Amino acid sequence: MLTTDHRIKSAEPGCEVVLRNKLSDKSIADDGRTLPADGRQTVLFVHGATYASTLTFDYAIDGESWMDKLAAQGFDTWCIDLVGYGASDRPAAMNTVSESNPPICDTQLAAKDVWHGIQYILRLRGLSRLNLLGYSWGTTIAGTVAGEHPEAIARLVLYGALWVAPNAVLKPNPAPLDQNTPRAYRLVDSASAAKRWTQGLSEAQINTIAPAARIKHWSDTAIASDPESHTHNPPQLRAPTGVIKDYQHCAASGEPWYRPQDIMAPTLIVVGEWDKETTPAQCQAVFAQLDNAPTKRLTIIGHGTHSLLLENQRHALHQVVLDFLK
Repeated sequence: MLTTDHRIKSAEPGCEVVLRNKLSDKSIADDGRTLPADGRQTVLFVHGATYASTLTFDYAIDGESWMDKLAAQGFDTWCIDLVGYGASDRPAAMNTVSESNPPICDTQLAAKDVWHGIQYILRLRGLSRLNLLGYSWGTTIAGTVAGEHPEAIARLVLYGALWVAPNAVLKPNPAPLDQNTPRAYRLVDSASAAKRWTQGLSEAQINTIAPAARIKHWSDTAIASDPESHTHNPPQLRAPTGVIKDYQHCAASGEPWYRPQDIMAPTLIVVGEWDKETTPAQCQAVFAQLDNAPTKRLTIIGHGTHSLLLENQRHALHQVVLDFLK
């Protein structure tokens, strides 16, 4: 497996974001050159509101991440860490007291960076389109990009499709912003990350989704990805709050976060049965609005939460997505 990190300019001034690429040796010629790519076999992953792509799609369980598995199937596999996340740069506002600045890295900026990333991949590989997969908040980003640039998207996957109804309440995490106190980022520790993963589940359900050791290891690893996490006791990860600002705006105004009606690509929506954050009901609301997708599918996977991609049922998620992309 060949792993390469590419840095491109962000729409956030003075910052760069990381695009990670994974290829199997099946896609590399004897002289080290990448073999000609196919847009149907190229996919870009976009992460959610708190944790970067390199900590979710490329987090190895039993020695293999989702990106590894897809690359082993012959896919040219990419993921992006948005500005303020993972291996990408942190804006200056994240290096000061949170209350000193308004929310940063909102959906509009993230969609610009994803589109820049898509253009970079298409130029590098000599393609006209690729597959796009968004997770949680990443579904609103991916949905926005797919609607604005339909010619560049071969197939679209919305994993945990986020949808905000008028007057919706943001729950259970992260906490809403105080309108009187702007806040550029929020802090998350390992214990709260693990608690959020298993919220609302019985002990029997928790034992079903993943071993306790895996939940703890991933939570610790995710927090440690912030280069400043060690300056807090216990260690804490900084997560931009632009997504929360957007959520609260949509809930208060009734405006849609994006227009699923503008999506022209074949679209798969997939969600875990026990997802408390991007619920099956939210996914059904998005599904009903995919008026112009030539084909659309909705899959609910049993015994899975919002963190299904890290759980025991992740193989079912991988297979559903693989079958759709193929």
